[in-house]
Amino acid sequence: MDLRNHSTITEFILLGLSADPHIEALLFVLFLVIYLLTLMGNLVMLLVIMADSHLHTPMYFFLGSLSFLDICFSSVTLPKLLEGLLSEKKTISVEGCLAQVFFVIITGGTEAFLLSMMAYDRYAAICHPLLYGQLMNNQLCVRLVLTSWGLALLNAILIVLLAINLDFCEAQTIKHYACELPSLFPLSCSDISININILICSTLLHAFGTFLPIFISYARIISTILSISSTTGRNKAFSTCSSHLIAVILFFGSGLVRYLMPTSGSSLDLLTSVQYSVVTPMLNPLIYSLKNKEVKTALKRTLGKYYILA
Repeated sequence: MDLRNHSTITEFILLGLSADPHIEALLFVLFLVIYLLTLMGNLVMLLVIMADSHLHTPMYFFLGSLSFLDICFSSVTLPKLLEGLLSEKKTISVEGCLAQVFFVIITGGTEAFLLSMMAYDRYAAICHPLLYGQLMNNQLCVRLVLTSWGLALLNAILIVLLAINLDFCEAQTIKHYACELPSLFPLSCSDISININILICSTLLHAFGTFLPIFISYARIISTILSISSTTGRNKAFSTCSSHLIAVILFFGSGLVRYLMPTSGSSLDLLTSVQYSVVTPMLNPLIYSLKNKEVKTALKRTLGKYYILA
């Protein structure tokens, strides 16, 4: 990767979330707690799924993959955010900024693909329960997760190549707490019209390529649930999908707003980024554990097992 175009600029300044030291101190405590909860919640979820044989099913394989991904996703931006809240000079090198752009896109993109595949898993379980074992075998699940990472990697490489070819001149202040491509474009003195069009097309293809399977899967799931005569059966079927639906709405809603709306450096840009890259990874394990009896039972079983061994 040739970074010679960036010779006039060696680092960027991140404005962060606030310039008030007292507010920054409060924000540091808040985001530190969020980060620790994210790591702990997702790690516990991942370990319980690995340790309990009752959860060795496709649904929980995807959920474990999501927990691992959320640990990676939150670790891309939160440590740098925490460092910035404690530092007077909030800088990041050009190379570090591009690396952050790359990892935000690959982890965020993989999460979008993974949520899409989890919707298909729920469709197979509810609409074709007798064929579920054949439709969602172990090899297919592994291939789907690897495909998610592979497609997101290709997209991240394309997006970062766009950023590498930009010339950055006098402006070096990013009106954000992290490096994201929409925030870098306004700093460039190059013609960015092609770059913006490619970013929008890439985002739309990525969004519709992942959201369309979710929409189709849930259209068929809802149709199947409504055809169930038993109220108990309908409630049980819906409860297995509600957690996933909440995760989809939280992630896709804020992510699309961030990458499709023009960057203004406003509070909305910051809030949408915080929502999908900070809050959602923290909430996912809570959403799936609080609304899932199997996970709560497995957690009690695992804690009881280690308590007896201790």
